[in-house]
Amino acid sequence: MQRRALITGVTGQDGSYLAELLVSKGYEVHGLRRRSSTFGTERIDHLVDVGDSAIRLHYGDLADGNGLVRLIREIHAELLRGVRGERLTPGELRRSQHWIGPG
Repeated sequence: MQRRALITGVTGQDGSYLAELLVSKGYEVHGLRRRSSTFGTERIDHLVDVGDSAIRLHYGDLADGNGLVRLIREIHAELLRGVRGERLTPGELRRSQHWIGPG
C-alpha cells in the first residue's frame, strides 16, 4: 500500500518543495488549502492529479479541528506536516524532525 502524507500549506514555497520530495519518494500526497487563500497552485500544478503519485488538494482550515481529524481519517494519512510561513531549503526539509508519524 502506498504511504500517504498530508501537508498543510502545500501551495506555498516550502510546502511545494516538500510535496515534490514526497512524490519523488512514492508517497500519495494530500494538500490542505484554505478556500480564502490568495495563493494559486502554480507551484504544484505539475504534480496535481498526475497518475498514482498525484497531489490531491482538499479545502479546509486549521482552525477546524473536527474537519482536520475527519480528513486525516478519510485519507489514512501516515505523515502530517504543517508548513506555514516557514522558510526551509529542500535539504532542510529532507532532514526535518517536525513530523507526526514515521519519518
